[in-house]
Amino acid sequence: MTKFATFIAGALLLTTPAHAIVGGGTPQAEGVARAVVTIVGSRGNFCTGSLIAPKLVLTVAHCVQPGADYKVVDYGADGKPQLMNVRIVAIHPNFNMQAMQAHRATADVALLQLEIPLKGKSTVPVGAPQIPIQVGSRFTIAGMGVTTRGDGKSGGVTRVAGLVATGQPGTLQIRLVDPVTNGVRDGIGACTGDSGGPVFEDKPNGPVIVGVVSWSTGPNGAAGCGGLTGVTPLTLYRDWILQTARSWGAML
Repeated sequence: MTKFATFIAGALLLTTPAHAIVGGGTPQAEGVARAVVTIVGSRGNFCTGSLIAPKLVLTVAHCVQPGADYKVVDYGADGKPQLMNVRIVAIHPNFNMQAMQAHRATADVALLQLEIPLKGKSTVPVGAPQIPIQVGSRFTIAGMGVTTRGDGKSGGVTRVAGLVATGQPGTLQIRLVDPVTNGVRDGIGACTGDSGGPVFEDKPNGPVIVGVVSWSTGPNGAAGCGGLTGVTPLTLYRDWILQTARSWGAML
C-alpha cells in the first residue's frame, strides 16, 4: 500500500460515527472541540492535535517521529474527510522516547505547520498551568481516540472529559484521574489516538491549552486505558512553541 493509500485508509476509518476518550467522555462539537484535529501517519498511526494558529497544530513528539509522512484530517461541508498536507514538523530537541514509554517526564511536544490554513476551525491560546499545581486541580482533556482499546473504529469524534490531578503534579509531568474512580477501577481517561490531545485549564478569559496528553494506563497502573492519563505540561516548553511559531512567520 502506498503512503497516500495509507493516509486515505486512516482517514476513512475516522468517518465511522463513534466516540473518543475511553469511559464515556462527552461528545462535543463546539467550544474547545473546534480546535481539535486528527493527525494520521503513513505508518498507520493516528493521534490528536490542537490548532493554535490557522496553519499550526500542537501535538506530542512521539506521534510525529521521523521516517514517516503526516497529514491532518479535515472535514468538508459535506462531512467527508480531506487530507491536509503538513509542510514542516518540529520536535522538541529534548524529547526522549524511552522516557515517554516508561511514563517518565520528557519534552513530549511537537509542532506541525500546514501548507494552507485550516478553515472552519477555531484556534486556542497556549499557556501554562497555574503554579503550584495542587492535587485535585481540575483539567479538561479532549481527544479523537478510541473508547474501546484495540477498536480503531471506536475513534474519530471529539470527546472531552474533566479529570483531576493526582500524585505529585509539577512542571515536568501531571498525572490525571477520573475523580469518581480515582484510577483504581475503570474510569474516564485518554486512550489510543488521544495522544497529543489538548489539556485545558479554565482561565479568566476562557480555556487555555496548558498541556498535551502523552500516555495512559489502565486501573492501578496496569496496561491499557481508564486509569491514569499522563500529561506533559507546557510550563517549560511554551517558549519553544512561541519561538518555533515565530521562526515560521506565525505569531501566537
